[in-house]
Amino acid sequence: MSGGQVGFRDTVREGDTEIVRGITESTGFFYPEEVDTAVELVEERLAKGPRSGYHFLFAEAGGRAVGYCSFGPIACTKASFDMYWIVVTRDFRGRGVGTRLLEESERVIASLGGKRIYVETSSRSQYDPTRAFYSARGYAKAAVLEDFYGPGDAKVVYCKVV
Repeated sequence: MSGGQVGFRDTVREGDTEIVRGITESTGFFYPEEVDTAVELVEERLAKGPRSGYHFLFAEAGGRAVGYCSFGPIACTKASFDMYWIVVTRDFRGRGVGTRLLEESERVIASLGGKRIYVETSSRSQYDPTRAFYSARGYAKAAVLEDFYGPGDAKVVYCKVV
């Protein structure tokens, strides 16, 4: 991988709200309200700790966070987890950081007793690479909810058994 060694941390720190905001905004993919939602998960984790149900992994290179993912157990299920966010800064995209984040989160989820991971994304064409990313890593399309996010913008749900 070019761009230096990438390491991971699973602790959430006070400054991570702005780090998550910056990483998420850097992609150009997300609406402002989506960015705010990503930040709210960090705030919830900081306020409640593990009781929040939100887990984070941060990918760091050269002393800065270059990606993150967040995931957690799905309420009222025995062993299902949601992958809420997996985001890599624009300048580190295509270097394997997203794959490593996904693999590490799958390992953590399995260690927490998770058996199934669900990921949802948009059907908009800008998300074609996102859907291809999950498909290439063993996630199967489980559902399509037409017009979920808006007219012509379906929610596409993927699942992987771990």
